[in-house]
Amino acid sequence: MTPLAERLRPKTLNEVVGHQLALKPGSPLYRLVTGDSAKGLNSVILWGPPGSGKTTIARLIGSTRQAVFVELSAISSSVSQVRDVIEKAKLDQQAFEKHTVMFLDEIHRFSKSQQDALLGAVESGVITLVAATTENPSFSVIKPLISRSLVMKLDPLSVEEILSLLNRAISEDRLMRETQFSTEALDYIAKISGGDARRALSLLEAGAAANKIVDAEVIKQVSQNAIAYDADGDVHYDTISAFIKSVRGSDADSALHYLARMIEGGEDPKFISRRLMILAAEDIGLADPQALVLAEAAASVVEKIGMPEGRIPLAEATVYLALAPKSNAAYTAINVAIEQVQSGFLPPIPAYLRSTGATGYKYPHDTEAGILRQQYSDAQDIYSPTERGYEKTLGERLRAIRKLLRGS
Repeated sequence: MTPLAERLRPKTLNEVVGHQLALKPGSPLYRLVTGDSAKGLNSVILWGPPGSGKTTIARLIGSTRQAVFVELSAISSSVSQVRDVIEKAKLDQQAFEKHTVMFLDEIHRFSKSQQDALLGAVESGVITLVAATTENPSFSVIKPLISRSLVMKLDPLSVEEILSLLNRAISEDRLMRETQFSTEALDYIAKISGGDARRALSLLEAGAAANKIVDAEVIKQVSQNAIAYDADGDVHYDTISAFIKSVRGSDADSALHYLARMIEGGEDPKFISRRLMILAAEDIGLADPQALVLAEAAASVVEKIGMPEGRIPLAEATVYLALAPKSNAAYTAINVAIEQVQSGFLPPIPAYLRSTGATGYKYPHDTEAGILRQQYSDAQDIYSPTERGYEKTLGERLRAIRKLLRGS
């Protein structure tokens, strides 16, 4: 049987849920979809998360223009297949005056050389390319192709938009009408789908297949992974960024929240461990040198015991780092030193410090204090330690931080 997401795929622009700004009347994308633009329309790159409507919009562009619509996926298609489509498009254009719209899904899966194969046809107007990607085109699509295309960013659907879609499915689809869904079940689907319409409809359909009366518990049972997470895409980078900034900002609660999202999303625990060690060195530094020791120990434990138990040392390190006093003085200092060296500040090493032929070196341990006056280089004022007062215990700091964060 055809999946529910396909049965409900919009046939007209009015049925499309969300993207009011991108598809508002008169916008470039609206004109592309409705055919209300000059001949020789621009190619377009649709950038958005899974289930945001990229394929739907691409198919609408092809159908409204009564063009030859060819759909390919960069995951399973080769350059030779792309070239075959281009050659046929040339023949259709010359013999039948028919234009070809090529929809290339997951274009970021093509290498730069593979993407180069599209340039000539796009440049000459032999095809209108509608490319879809979940990755930022600035990093995943070659610049000549971007310059010849309209780049449109599609946002995830909101919880309200997902609910609207679910209710439409229940009212319009015969199989869904035969199932009783609780309000809590629909709310749960809307929240865990992460703005992914396809995922939301799949969960709805799975719930209907499991039971004729569907509540939130049924949905939890049929959902194998409650978190929409792409391990190598924008969600991955956005979540780790929010995690790092929460730890840096001393918000233990938010840091644990993002840690949980990564764990439930299937993030590599080694990646999380590496980020914790970097955080300990960069953001806590000498304000609490023990933080780096603990982060390294947590990484070692996670590697030895694996998951799911590894979540415990990861949480321990996260809380400790979030509540630890912060200092980026060492991080700032090494950046200054490297910048000076790169700019050409390379004074000669004093003769008495060299490894061979050194004379005149004074040994600090020969003095009672273990320190003596001696010039080691011309470098000055690179390290500037922070001067801050820190709470004596983590508990006191936690209470102070939460009071500050909550404005009470």
